[in-house]
Amino acid sequence: MVQRSIISFLTHEAPLPRDGGAATLAQALDARVREGELIERLPDHAVRCFACGHRCLVKPGRRGICKVRFNKDGTLYVPAGYVAALQCDPTEKKPFFHALPGSDTLTFGMLGCDFHCGYCQNWLTSQALRDDAAGVVPTDVTPDDLVRLALRQGAKLVGSSYNEPLITAEWALDVFKVARGHGLKTAFISNGNATPEVLDYIRPWTDCYKIDFKAMEDRRYRELGGVLQHVLDAIRMVYERGFWLELVTLVVPGFNDDDAQLRRAADYIASVSPEIPWHVTAFHKDYRMTDPDNTSAETLVRACEIGAAAGLKFVYAGNLPGRVGRWEHTWCPDCGELLIERYGYVIQQQRIGAPGTCPQCGRRIPGVWC
Repeated sequence: MVQRSIISFLTHEAPLPRDGGAATLAQALDARVREGELIERLPDHAVRCFACGHRCLVKPGRRGICKVRFNKDGTLYVPAGYVAALQCDPTEKKPFFHALPGSDTLTFGMLGCDFHCGYCQNWLTSQALRDDAAGVVPTDVTPDDLVRLALRQGAKLVGSSYNEPLITAEWALDVFKVARGHGLKTAFISNGNATPEVLDYIRPWTDCYKIDFKAMEDRRYRELGGVLQHVLDAIRMVYERGFWLELVTLVVPGFNDDDAQLRRAADYIASVSPEIPWHVTAFHKDYRMTDPDNTSAETLVRACEIGAAAGLKFVYAGNLPGRVGRWEHTWCPDCGELLIERYGYVIQQQRIGAPGTCPQCGRRIPGVWC
């Protein structure tokens, strides 16, 4: 996850005591904080945190569900000044298919999460404070460092990902403010467990927002540590606030791959806007979920067909390059013209210009094109 050639550009890794473990990692992280802004002050020095949909009541000496936001003497302290994952890779990998196609995004992550997904592909960072096996340590960095690196790598966007970025929203904005000053676009890659307060807080400095739409049954979300309604509400709130929004469903056999769930998910997206891109991607055995089979190309194609039948204009099958036919590409919904041809994350043909229109019929294609 962490490319040494990139992260070595930064200052230094934080040393941990010899005995290691989550407790000593927490000590290292507690020294890399700043005062939080997404709070309501309550009696007896308690605070209500609005960084994520859990809306934790955090009393003095206690932590939120994320484990990285904590109350000390009536002040909520939040992560700042480090990264634990850092990579510059294709924007399509986030995935954003309608945001500066062919560009790169410098993506940084911190530690901690408000969910505990058993199949998390970023568990080394997201579950670092819950699982001693993670073993990732922070690397000290400044927003200026990250933006200089983005420019040096030729990136067009800077994104917050790898753990849940809402729980480190203050730090992301510290970075995004510098990035915007250098002409870079900015993005959150999130599980969508948002609140109106955090979305209003990040909106002035954030261009793009990707939500992992994990299932369409509340019991499945409860297994992961979330609440379905919070994510449904967030999808609508993100769209209504004018972020560029794309949704991703990791299709897990036996968990969320039945036609009924996929159809309800597609219908809900269409009710917000049929122009929101929906990516359905393939599960592979990871972390603590090793029982289900890996997702087949046929399953992804079936999910795409369900999305198209629900009226969605832009449905994509991800991470099985060359095996999902037309569903890797972007087509004009009106005239059927091939607009962006892809093989995995590689752009083979890109015909949408800065105006964001189909060159054949002139239809506006939603997205961030310049």
